[in-house]
Amino acid sequence: MEIYELNGKQQDNLLETLLKKYNLEENSIIFRIFETKTNGLFKSTNYTIKAVKITEVADYIKDYLNELLQKMGLSVNFEIEINNNQICIKMFSDNNAILIGKRGQTLEALQNICRQVIASKTQLLPYLILDVEDYKQNQNKNIEKIALKVAQEVKDTGIPAVLDNMNSYERRIVHNVLLNFDGVATESEGIEPNRHVVIKKMNN
Repeated sequence: MEIYELNGKQQDNLLETLLKKYNLEENSIIFRIFETKTNGLFKSTNYTIKAVKITEVADYIKDYLNELLQKMGLSVNFEIEINNNQICIKMFSDNNAILIGKRGQTLEALQNICRQVIASKTQLLPYLILDVEDYKQNQNKNIEKIALKVAQEVKDTGIPAVLDNMNSYERRIVHNVLLNFDGVATESEGIEPNRHVVIKKMNN
């Protein structure tokens, strides 16, 4: 996994310069710009951009997971999809229950581990989704269905509803599916891991 890096005094054209220098396309990379300020007599600000190819990140995660899961005694096949800078890796195994864990906790832990491994190597955080066959896809549909049902109840009764505690990914699903739902608004409340979405009726 090659890390592309470039330093400069100006932030505005740093990405464009990096793309030209290494012959890259913006939609093919994950990047981040770091700011460094120096103190003293001559104060200055320097910028550093770091980037990696999304495909190389996906392959690295797949290889890392394969090695990790083999040590757990699991034989897993992988399917990689990349859309809009989002990496989705589906896993297929003879023992999906172990991969998923109770309420998806093992799957969520594996996803967090992979993101942290990439962060430690590159200082970048990819938008990564791990799934076991269609477990998470089905869970997402179920979350959307519940959110829409509760939102309609809130709209009809005017009584706010507090959903169960969810991780940030699940809360985002609720916010997105209700973004254009007329008559209600959503907001996240609480402190991790007890953070949840509250659905309220909007005042006209």
